[in-house]
Amino acid sequence: MSHLSAYDWEAADGVCGGSPHLHLVCTEAYVVTAGRGAVQTLSPDGYRDIPLEAGALAWFTPGTVHRMVQGGGLRVTVLMQNSGLPEAGDAVFTFPPEVLADPERYAAAARLPARGGPEAEAAARRRRDLAVEGYLPLREALRAGDDGPLRDFQRAAAGLVRSRVPRFRELWEAGALAAARRTGEQLDALEAGDAGHLADATARTAGPTHHGGYGMCGRREEYELPGATLPYETSDPSAATGPRGA
Repeated sequence: MSHLSAYDWEAADGVCGGSPHLHLVCTEAYVVTAGRGAVQTLSPDGYRDIPLEAGALAWFTPGTVHRMVQGGGLRVTVLMQNSGLPEAGDAVFTFPPEVLADPERYAAAARLPARGGPEAEAAARRRRDLAVEGYLPLREALRAGDDGPLRDFQRAAAGLVRSRVPRFRELWEAGALAAARRTGEQLDALEAGDAGHLADATARTAGPTHHGGYGMCGRREEYELPGATLPYETSDPSAATGPRGA
């Protein structure tokens, strides 16, 4: 989970907003809490421009390219599936094909030099512009009824992260799968008339652990909670983007 203020930087097509990208195995959801804007999506079923305003909910399944567009004071709470996977590089920017074809070049373009400051802002803006450069031809092809370039991008994105899949699997097993198994154990206990797990009931509270981070789509307030958020891997080539899936 994070809170996001969409970028107001103008891109080459005159639109203010974030860096288009997709996730390989994670669904992402936006809960709009203030302002207005839109999210542009590309998927094999076409191009959509979905309005966003306070109270709206939008979500994108794996493989959907999404680009957040600023319309005025847009603020969103972002919920990511599979804690740990987005942080480990599950997201891929829509950089041009020649960048996607070179893992080292991709990593250099995606990486931020720091979590904050002028240098980080400049790098975040450069990678946004590069992602828009690769995104616009995909969008125009879809508008013309050709999903071939989008499918080519999806395949390139999958190839780019293939070497990380063993680590993704470890994080999934320690996170989402472990949580589902705990639920199964609790259901088994309830079915047997055993409410023992309820003795561990408690309430917790926490605030953001980092303010003003540079995400893919905007400035982020991030939550890294011991026991809930799996480790943030700064050794990963795209670690400066994650958990900045949004």
